[in-house]
Amino acid sequence: QVQLVESGGGLVQAGGSLRLSCAASGRTFSNYGMGWFRQAPGKEREFVSAISRSGDRTSYSDSVKGRFTISRDNAKNTVYLQMNSLKPEDTAAYFCAAEYYAFRVNTKEGAYDSWGQGTQVTVSS
Repeated sequence: QVQLVESGGGLVQAGGSLRLSCAASGRTFSNYGMGWFRQAPGKEREFVSAISRSGDRTSYSDSVKGRFTISRDNAKNTVYLQMNSLKPEDTAAYFCAAEYYAFRVNTKEGAYDSWGQGTQVTVSS
């Protein structure tokens, strides 16, 4: 079990950028594969991006590929999501998730066993 706290959300105009951070505590951060998911009001939670334990492998949903970049700094126990060229359809609550001793990058919500509280991202037109 690991505790996760997201930050960096806010209001931004279409075409702008935000960087989300997820700070982890409680367990060895490098033992966890990390992912980002998002959920808009009235919509189901969807996969955004994920990164392997060492950071050598990443995955992105088709809707954000080329615009978002996931990264991690194991020395700081933090995973990041750099979001560029934001669109109104990116508006959602963004959640950080951790999978203990993941063997590969996982896009499935059910694979993750720890979740943050979420941070709101709102993109205006």
